[in-house]
Amino acid sequence: MTEPARTDKRQHIVETAYGLFKRVGFHATGIDRIIAEADVAKMTMYRHFPSKHDLMVEVLAYRAERFERQLDRLAEQAATPERKIGMIFDWYGRWFHSADFHGCLFAHALAEFGDPAHPVFQAAARQKNGLKHRMRLILEEMMPTDEADSVSAALLMLIEGATLMARMGQPDSAIRDARKAAMAILASHEKLQ
Repeated sequence: MTEPARTDKRQHIVETAYGLFKRVGFHATGIDRIIAEADVAKMTMYRHFPSKHDLMVEVLAYRAERFERQLDRLAEQAATPERKIGMIFDWYGRWFHSADFHGCLFAHALAEFGDPAHPVFQAAARQKNGLKHRMRLILEEMMPTDEADSVSAALLMLIEGATLMARMGQPDSAIRDARKAAMAILASHEKLQ
């Protein structure tokens, strides 16, 4: 087997597992179902992923990298910190209406794996902390670091709440209200300057 074929097979397993985990859940998705839906041999699965936990961590990393690339492309289009933050909220609004929206995979992972020492919990927490860090760096362009840290935490809470409300069937009001609150927070900071 050539190296590109191995990489393609590994990626195929990751993408298949991603689809199952986001629709069905981590614990509810058995390894045999992943093997069947990916149409791979059990040996192939275990050669790439010695355990289901290894696969779950890889799936979360795959989803996090995809999200980061999308936000990187959006950030290139925005000139001001306010616009960059607005584009993050706009991304969520589009996602809430996409066929890919089944709630937040990372939030599901945090709920299913409550032990902070568990590798799946840690992978999910890294993504959430990464988004907060991204927003903090944007906000540092317009406010001191300690304020940027506090505001980025508030913005993350707005995003997480909006994601939950969207999953409950209220995507339009969820993102509209979260975005409005986020922009009000940024505007109130501007007035203090």
